[in-house]
Amino acid sequence: MKLQEVKTQLETAEMVNFRLPNGAYVEAHFHVTEVGEITKHFIDCGGKERIEKKVSFQLWSANDYDHRIHPEKLLKIINLSQDKLGIGNHEVEIEYQGSDSIQKYGLEYDGKDFMLTSKETTCLAKDSCGVDEKVKLDLSNLTAATPSACTPGGGCC
Repeated sequence: MKLQEVKTQLETAEMVNFRLPNGAYVEAHFHVTEVGEITKHFIDCGGKERIEKKVSFQLWSANDYDHRIHPEKLLKIINLSQDKLGIGNHEVEIEYQGSDSIQKYGLEYDGKDFMLTSKETTCLAKDSCGVDEKVKLDLSNLTAATPSACTPGGGCC
């Protein structure tokens, strides 16, 4: 989800709720402690130079249980960040405290809640680094290749 999409949803949202991939909600008294633009300039394993930009929101929960961030307040924080930092309309990444460390999530909206989505690593240069993709098979659809295939009680083992 790009930053402009977040802003569009906030304009009509009644509340700001973030839901974790496991279905649990981020505590209602969370704070948005940072809004920023992250630039990652790197070389992939195939030797190609890449630049990746994301908008980062950091969520934090304190013990001020009466605190609630309303859509118009978050929109104001985002607009201020864009004005002061020149943040572009990039994909939004959420940082949130996991069980042991800060975790990063993607973001989607389901019409009511902002959904934190799991992120995975991948090879960006599969064509040049020689890593074959694993093919996932549904083992329940496999059948014996020949009638003489080994079967329980068939004496082939």
